[in-house]
Amino acid sequence: MSLRNWILLVVLGAIWGGAFLFAKVAVAEIPPFVLVFLRVFIACTTLMIVLWHQGLLDHLEWRLAGPFLVMGLLNNAVPFSLLFLGQTVIGAGLASILNATTPIFTVVVAGLLVRQESLDMHKIAGVLLGVAGVAVMLSSSLSGLATDPLWAQLCCLDAAISYACAATFARRFRTLPTQVAATGQLLGSSLIMLPVALFTASDWSPFDTSLVAWSNVIALGILATALAYLIYFRLLSDAGATNASLVTLLVPASALFFGWLILGENLSPLQLAGFGVLLAGLVVLDGRLFKRKVTETA
Repeated sequence: MSLRNWILLVVLGAIWGGAFLFAKVAVAEIPPFVLVFLRVFIACTTLMIVLWHQGLLDHLEWRLAGPFLVMGLLNNAVPFSLLFLGQTVIGAGLASILNATTPIFTVVVAGLLVRQESLDMHKIAGVLLGVAGVAVMLSSSLSGLATDPLWAQLCCLDAAISYACAATFARRFRTLPTQVAATGQLLGSSLIMLPVALFTASDWSPFDTSLVAWSNVIALGILATALAYLIYFRLLSDAGATNASLVTLLVPASALFFGWLILGENLSPLQLAGFGVLLAGLVVLDGRLFKRKVTETA
């Protein structure tokens, strides 16, 4: 990749890692489902303005309403809700690590369940390492060495499964400009989450919410969703999907760093060990390192 693409990749990893920090701060004052709606609605409004500026609004056709709703459910409404629920009681760093299992589950869904991809040996090895890493991380709570509730960690893992299903479903949008697909799914998730947010808002009042929380909500919607999607689309276009997928390795690292630096979060030794095993699984799953060694040997 070019230097510009590497810079974009690092910036995207920092933004998406920061998203877990933004959510952790905001969810302390805003109900999780309300926060989900605010995130997708702000992001959708921002991208609608971008589409209008680019003259692409007419690509949001009614015939795509159903697929956009499904994609919005799988890629936004369900995973955001699960992650925010989990982050009511666990740290940003741990949530980001568990969410980094998305490529592992994507291989399982695309390779085993719907047969969209072939299962090469490096993918199988990567999945096994990833599962082992998750088991090590969860064992920290099961053994009492960490106080992070198991249900919250399972919420984050379920969010990763939803992302994996979304990645498989997203193939039907290949003929659409990527920013149109992103806007359509955010529009769909906004429509889904509006009644849920109204029903679960309870006695929450936006006027009683601090400026710090609101600033993190804005950062979630504009920076971590709308802008992040635009950067990701540029990477996809310039560097390809394989290179863009490297962001998966950067997100948990940046979330861990921000969580430690700003919120004072720390992981248990077992959780760190599990993260190391999961990271190794992602590298093996990617396969590039081994292909390069084979090429150099040949």
